[in-house]
Amino acid sequence: MKITLINPPYPPNVHSHPPFIPLGLAYLGAVAEKEGHEVTVIDCQAEKLTSDLFRKRISKQNPEVIGVTATTLLYKSAMNLINIAREVHPNATTMLGGSHGTFWDENALKEYPSLDIVVRREGETTFIELLRKLQNNETLNNVLGITFRQKNGAINRTPDRPLIQDLDSLPFPAHHLLPLENLKRMGKILFPLITSRGCVYWCDFCSTVRMFGRGYRWRSAKNVVDEMQLIHDKYGVNQVTFYDDAFTVNRDRVLQICQELHNRKLDMIWDCGTRVDMVDRELLQIMRDAGCIAVWLGVESGSEVILGKMNKSIKLEQTRLAYKTAHQVGLMTIANVVLGFPGETEETAKATIRFVKELNPDDVGFYVATPYPGTPMYDQVIKNGWLRITDFDKYDTAGPTFETPQLSMEKLAEIRYKAYQQFYLRPGYIFKMMRKGGTYGISAVKTSAAYALRALHIKLS
Repeated sequence: MKITLINPPYPPNVHSHPPFIPLGLAYLGAVAEKEGHEVTVIDCQAEKLTSDLFRKRISKQNPEVIGVTATTLLYKSAMNLINIAREVHPNATTMLGGSHGTFWDENALKEYPSLDIVVRREGETTFIELLRKLQNNETLNNVLGITFRQKNGAINRTPDRPLIQDLDSLPFPAHHLLPLENLKRMGKILFPLITSRGCVYWCDFCSTVRMFGRGYRWRSAKNVVDEMQLIHDKYGVNQVTFYDDAFTVNRDRVLQICQELHNRKLDMIWDCGTRVDMVDRELLQIMRDAGCIAVWLGVESGSEVILGKMNKSIKLEQTRLAYKTAHQVGLMTIANVVLGFPGETEETAKATIRFVKELNPDDVGFYVATPYPGTPMYDQVIKNGWLRITDFDKYDTAGPTFETPQLSMEKLAEIRYKAYQQFYLRPGYIFKMMRKGGTYGISAVKTSAAYALRALHIKLS
């Protein structure tokens, strides 16, 4: 079959990241090609495609299946593209995948008559089975893990599909389908890898663990390094980033990956994200010796009361130790912080900001707690009537979408802006990052400069 997979553009005027490789689509493309299907990818973010440009692009193709991925922020943008695709190709089957559709499946089908099928949770096995059914014009009633519109208009939701246990069985992402030239940053492409799925923890703000399951499934060390080797040899790249939610959950496997890199003498640098309670000095030193240059460590809050409300299961002392140890072995650190979780007060938020400055990471992300469908936080916000913003185009983690009796949206927005100013405008921090240089150092100095200009009310065109 002829398949077009689409990465939708960000909505206008939102906090967005530079374009990066859409791994989910790359995996779907890989499994579909393996089955003999003809796949093209339209990456609206990388190619800066507007609705009109997308219409021209899709008009030049003749797909039988059109699949779009979407997070909550990209949902309305994705559905706009599905509407356009249905106008241009009325006989094609349209599909939505990704985290938002997983938890908004029936709503999506009710809201958008141009949508035929929602693929829930992991998509690879479900997608292949769907293609077989569609190719043979068979009923979809026994395809697990989908919600779809029947011919009579009724919406049918099949049971969840069991999660893929053998991740080594999946082919490597089909990078060749992507507009790689458009994905360069500072002259190079940063290739992401996912080496595990699921999580053993259950933080109340996280939709990812609800998407990929409570339990940790991982690829073998050999399989992971095989992919790194392929990227290195095929694309001449010497840096990758691991997108795992918690890379070091399986400590032994991380050690095996590091040993495999040493055995092959594969000269690559990399970074990863993990939990502060899942690292130690020996592990971090071995990672550093094997090419790791930076770790993203979840701080989330500087208040143990708020950490408890998040169901985060960490203590401030564990966070202090993790950051201190990472710095001692020579790793750069990036702090992930959530501001405004239900129960947050102005005092706890300011305590968090002070705590981050004490940790002295090399970079930080202050994210506004955002109630994504499928999370306990969403249920809590809805139940208490706190939700103020229902437009998913605003769910970019930069602006508040709800307020509690303890903290207004205006105050939270002000706290977040001042948090960034206080972090990036420290002279000692700026000089430190200038000395470090490299991708992270240059990026941090640019960010500091931007906040300095904003503080002086200077706008760059």
